[in-house]
Amino acid sequence: MAEKMKIIPLGGLNEIGKNMTVYEHGGEIIVVDCGMGFPDEDMYGIDLVIPDVTYLIKNKNRIRGLFITHGHEDHIGAVPYILRQVNMPVYCTRLTAGLIKLKLEEHGLLKQTKLITVEAGEMVRVGKFYVEFIHVNHSIADSVAFAIHTGMGVIVHTGDFKIDSTPIDGDVIDLGRFGELGKEGVLALLADSTNVERSGYTMSERIVGKTFDRLFTGCKQRIIVTTFASNVHRIQQVIDAAAACGRKVAVSGRSMENIMKVSTELGYMKLPRNTLVDINKIKSLPLDKQVLVTTGSQGEEMSALYRMAFSQHRQIDVGPGDRVIISASAVPGNEKTIGRVINELFRKGVDVIYDKSDPLHVSGHACQEELKIIHALTRPRFFVPLHGEQRMLRRHVNLALEMGMDRRNIILPDIGNVIELTTKTIKVAEAPAPSGSVLVDGSGVGDVGAVVLRDRKILAEDGMVVVILNLQHGQLLSEPEIITRGFIYVKESEELLSELKEVAAHAALSVIGAKKSRDSGELRGAVKSAVSGYLFKHTKRSPMIIPVVNRL
Repeated sequence: MAEKMKIIPLGGLNEIGKNMTVYEHGGEIIVVDCGMGFPDEDMYGIDLVIPDVTYLIKNKNRIRGLFITHGHEDHIGAVPYILRQVNMPVYCTRLTAGLIKLKLEEHGLLKQTKLITVEAGEMVRVGKFYVEFIHVNHSIADSVAFAIHTGMGVIVHTGDFKIDSTPIDGDVIDLGRFGELGKEGVLALLADSTNVERSGYTMSERIVGKTFDRLFTGCKQRIIVTTFASNVHRIQQVIDAAAACGRKVAVSGRSMENIMKVSTELGYMKLPRNTLVDINKIKSLPLDKQVLVTTGSQGEEMSALYRMAFSQHRQIDVGPGDRVIISASAVPGNEKTIGRVINELFRKGVDVIYDKSDPLHVSGHACQEELKIIHALTRPRFFVPLHGEQRMLRRHVNLALEMGMDRRNIILPDIGNVIELTTKTIKVAEAPAPSGSVLVDGSGVGDVGAVVLRDRKILAEDGMVVVILNLQHGQLLSEPEIITRGFIYVKESEELLSELKEVAAHAALSVIGAKKSRDSGELRGAVKSAVSGYLFKHTKRSPMIIPVVNRL
């Protein structure tokens, strides 16, 4: 019988974020990445979304390790939640380990977690797997791809990457190693699809540094720059541009402060002498000597930039003396929240620079020509696109076909698919693995399901009507009491409420009078049905109806 490997994506397909892929061979398992996703607009009150790891829990005795490609939230955000359920050693590079350590400390999991740092170029043996770390360029330092060596052959898992010939740290992607693997023989390639719709090449990060130099030079205003907190090289360029102009730099925002602390301690960020100052001290300087680096590039409500825009920040008041530079692109779905912050800044007289025509942001993901280079270097027998929505995955399949691959050797996967691989064939097994999304709300993980979300949706859209019935000896003591929240303004709707009381009383009496049943459940059901039907007929709205029966 032919040797077989299973590849099971538990996240990152037909969605942005929540990346997690399982590799299973010879009765042993390794997991690559453990990311979170952002909630959809209709997920009221949900903080974040993590992968369903039922399959890993069921097979936890066979898991040999969790391997992380880089430190972005869509690759490490679920780590503390998953490690609570499945304790496994974590292998990653130094900066990634530093960021994961912060999460583990926050969740009280650091002591019980085995966190192993590995340098690019090194190989780790776990059970029957040999996992090789290969340096790649991305929008966070210390990013790697993996070459997973097995008895069947080599699997190349790119993670998020781009080909930057002039990276900030001077360490270019290790294309030579990808080429060597291709010559030795790559069984399968699993590659990032995020930017596959874009032609050409992704611009170098250094382009943004030149823009900062131009915008800082001769500016008489205080400069506030917002970007992704994890983009260490971007922050480094802001600090360098500030130092070149004789400005001091302060940081605002918890995640930004944490990233800078970790990256400077580990040597990934170098601070020019006497440039970084406390935010409370920088205010005493002239405006043209100040630079603030803040969180809030996505318009998040609790972020530093949001609080500045809406006059909620304790230390910083913004106005005509400020220039705000938004050095980030909008994550799909965040356009409205970012627009709201920009409009509020303009309303305060702030000079806001966010135009896409100005190179204020470059992607960390490979465009078509870069993806073709990786395909050409690795020359895989089989191909599976990862990380992207359906249109991106399909476009990546087409790119592989353009590169001369046989359609039978390409799988277009979905979350939970069990991809079965031999040295000669690739297919999707009939029975999928348990998969999906687990919702995190505060400290609750997985306790908010479809029913709760549906109720929240109804409450958000149509409000709530509570009908209180007081009974004694099977008779109504008084007319029903109506309480509404988020439905109507009571004082302006007295006629409607009066009629609603009559409808509720009539429905209740029809049950009580029939003497078929004095069951409270039947009584509540009749009142709920009558009130709901009446309200929809007269208001075309369907609020949540909650009948309450008090038996005195």
